[in-house]
Amino acid sequence: MGEVSATKSLPAAIYFLILLSAIGGFLFGYDTGVVSGAMILVREDFKLSIEWHELIVSATIAAAMMAALVAGPASDRFGRRPVILCASLVFLAGALVMGAAPEKVTLLVGRIIVGIGIGFASMAVPVYLSEVSPVELRGRITVVNNIFITGGQVISAVVSGIFSEVTMGWRYMLGLAGLPALLQLIGSAFMPESPRWLISRGRDAEAMKVLEKIRPKDADLINEIEVMKAALAEDTNQRGLREVLSSAPVRQALLVGSLLQLFQQISGINTVMYYSASIITMAGITDKSLAIWLSAATSSMNFFGTFLGLWLVERLGRRSLTLGSLLGTMLSLFVMALTFQMAYINSPKVTFPNSDSHECFADSCGVCTSKSSCGYCFMGDQNDILNSTCLATDETSYNEMSVTGWCSNSTLINDGQVTFAYDWCPYKYAWLCIMGLAIYLLCFSPGMGPMPWTINSEIYPGWARATCTSITTSINWTANLVVSLTFLTLTELLLKHGVFYMYMGLAGLGLIIFFFLLPETRGVALEDMENLFSKPLSSRFRR
Repeated sequence: MGEVSATKSLPAAIYFLILLSAIGGFLFGYDTGVVSGAMILVREDFKLSIEWHELIVSATIAAAMMAALVAGPASDRFGRRPVILCASLVFLAGALVMGAAPEKVTLLVGRIIVGIGIGFASMAVPVYLSEVSPVELRGRITVVNNIFITGGQVISAVVSGIFSEVTMGWRYMLGLAGLPALLQLIGSAFMPESPRWLISRGRDAEAMKVLEKIRPKDADLINEIEVMKAALAEDTNQRGLREVLSSAPVRQALLVGSLLQLFQQISGINTVMYYSASIITMAGITDKSLAIWLSAATSSMNFFGTFLGLWLVERLGRRSLTLGSLLGTMLSLFVMALTFQMAYINSPKVTFPNSDSHECFADSCGVCTSKSSCGYCFMGDQNDILNSTCLATDETSYNEMSVTGWCSNSTLINDGQVTFAYDWCPYKYAWLCIMGLAIYLLCFSPGMGPMPWTINSEIYPGWARATCTSITTSINWTANLVVSLTFLTLTELLLKHGVFYMYMGLAGLGLIIFFFLLPETRGVALEDMENLFSKPLSSRFRR
């Protein structure tokens, strides 16, 4: 009932609205991707400590998480269109602040402002897209938004590469995010309000006018409005957390949905997205521009993997795709962990060690660079090191020079007579880490990227969907924040390979948990989900 035949010609206006709204997803993807390359240059220009690096990266996530909590009620009260317009305006302001930031505090403020814009868009855009789209397009809307997110990540990586050798290039990387935000802001002037929201406010005549513009001429608009009213009446029957937890099938579905969102983050995806250029540098690629371009190449795997997921999801099903994705993720994390471990074990020796009471006492480059206050200073080529020592870093130059010794002489460094390796060691197998990153994204993006969202949209009964979705989304944002805020600190505490072994173990734990808990939901009607989660675990997988 209320469906528009797929053979009917849809007005161009509906495609315009979908593309315009999906720019919000593009902005989120652009910010996620651009921060990786930009922070390599920002860290050098602003002499950032590890703590400041993590804070600037994660501040956007924290701000987005808080803004998303406000955006939901705001879009219900004021409408979807004003919130999307506000998101564009705020994101534009944040991009300008970041691009013009004279020092790290202003940059942090810009990141927070951008986060607020992302939080608004993350709540309002998907709702608006689902409410303006005809039935036959709704199934593809989540996919469109996801493609725009991953597309934004690819574009940002290319932009980062282009400006990587430009003086203060990070300003262009961060500031250019304002262009699509400006485009969306201008387009918002031609954007109608969601017809569903108008009906919820008793403005049926306005809703009819909007539908007349975005539906085929022979569509049954009266029937569609009646369907919307029935859905709104069902929404008023939403129940709270107590009712959700008192229902055993819904409680089990909520457990599965929450774990999916948790393991999406703690298997390291946003460590890879936010810090990929830094990870490549840690592996021994010292040319910043090359590291950023390699980061762009690996990030493109996320985009291609998203399309692969579209092709696989209805062929393999949600369960198989999720389990296969986790298995590939775990193996690629093992490759990265092993690469860093071999680099640590086989790192060049220190030929002139300090006394064992010195803060930079170390017998190898790996031990030396694992300390945030020390760097490995060596003479000769990376493949033929003549003399070396471990020296304290000069805080005023951060990762460029040492306080004393050979590497405190800028002339020797600039002439190439000595090299100061702050957070990396010479290693000829750095390509293994890059290969691991690419495989990781190619394995993660078809399954663990979209499946937590897809499955969470399917497994709850109508009366519990809003409550359960808001719980699982909060878990995703919180885990994202924790992972992004701790990565660099953990590399110092657990060493680089220890962190990736930890992510590998968590991905493996997720694989085991979902093997026993995750049912196949492909082809199961929404009305039958409660019955599916009422069955014993062993019978849920007999499809």
